[in-house]
Amino acid sequence: MRSINYQLHRNVDLQCGKYHLALGKKTYIMGILNVTPDSFSDGGNYIDIDKAVEHAKKMVAAGADIIDIGGESTRPGHTIISETEEIKRLLPVIERLTNEINVPISVDTYKANVAEMALERGAHLINDIWGLQKDQKLAQVVAKFNVPVIIMHNQDGTDYYGDIIEAMCLFFQKSIKIALNAGIDSDNLILDPGIGFGKTTKQNLIVMSRLGELNDLGYPLLLGTSRKSLIGKTLDLPTTERLEGTLATTTMGIIQGVDIVRVHDVLENYRVAKLTDMIVRGGFDG
Repeated sequence: MRSINYQLHRNVDLQCGKYHLALGKKTYIMGILNVTPDSFSDGGNYIDIDKAVEHAKKMVAAGADIIDIGGESTRPGHTIISETEEIKRLLPVIERLTNEINVPISVDTYKANVAEMALERGAHLINDIWGLQKDQKLAQVVAKFNVPVIIMHNQDGTDYYGDIIEAMCLFFQKSIKIALNAGIDSDNLILDPGIGFGKTTKQNLIVMSRLGELNDLGYPLLLGTSRKSLIGKTLDLPTTERLEGTLATTTMGIIQGVDIVRVHDVLENYRVAKLTDMIVRGGFDG
């Protein structure tokens, strides 16, 4: 039986404006706030500003350490929207939340202009589903504001030549080079394997089983599996019945070195992460 390495988590002090996240000490919970009409799980639920702010507050109360706001759906087959529309959806919510919650605000965008305006309004980090490779001006914006950035693996199509983890590592190495050349501090980089993006269900399962190998790149890891088709197709379940599958992947991620999990169901994932941390990271006597 293969042994599990429980010393995968790195100690990194992630600075997000006035907030400090001591990565390695615990698993941080990133709560998902989609201010979109067409997201795959909760599209249309929080397009009203007051409802969006109320939901963010509930997630913080339930244990969210970060709120990740998305203004454009990135589900398979999504409709690309203009920068103007994305900004229109995001900025009012960011402006409210910077004054009404006491955790870092992440913005889920791959567009440099959107990111710049969001950071000017008080956002604390950027979550790029294209790993700085779709709009390379985004790296310059991140460097300018000296904020953390989540670099997610993604590609068009699901064809991989050779080993999928090796291909992902090559992608990440390219993104890291873009980041460092733009002047982004290496301590501000977080990697995301991009479960559900550019991968079949089988490929997603393979990546989940080998997440620990990405630790060789030397950066903190974020995992986003919440309610995704990996769970739905494997268990033949609709989005409303994917909680248990999400919790299973959260546990597997923490065991393999993940430091942040991006989720819809904050309370349940917070409890699972807390217990798993006690086992994996220690923090208990005896």
